[in-house]
Amino acid sequence: MKFIVDAQLPKSLSDFLNKNGYDSMHTLDLPYKNKTKDYQIAKKANEEQRVVISKDIDFLESFIVKSEPQKLIMVKTGNISNKQLIDLFDGYLDILVQMISRSDLVEINQTEIAEHG
Repeated sequence: MKFIVDAQLPKSLSDFLNKNGYDSMHTLDLPYKNKTKDYQIAKKANEEQRVVISKDIDFLESFIVKSEPQKLIMVKTGNISNKQLIDLFDGYLDILVQMISRSDLVEINQTEIAEHG
């Protein structure tokens, strides 16, 4: 499974995913870095079959209206430390991967995960 982590989330999340055997990139890895436009991120994700991981509500709106990106993990944790975020993904990584494999949208917050067809 391949991921692209959006600018509002730390590069350490992408590093964590890579360390756990997944192909992940962060917007900082792209030519325009964190200034990369959402539509460019969605296009790259779709072309490379990557799941976008983001906190940006614009991605959720684009997903609902245009199905772009094709797969999205929405992080709805509010403001938490990078360590808390990594710990959250560490605890739920297997189930997150299972859910996004069978669904196009998964939402995660500090206490639950929900998948949407």
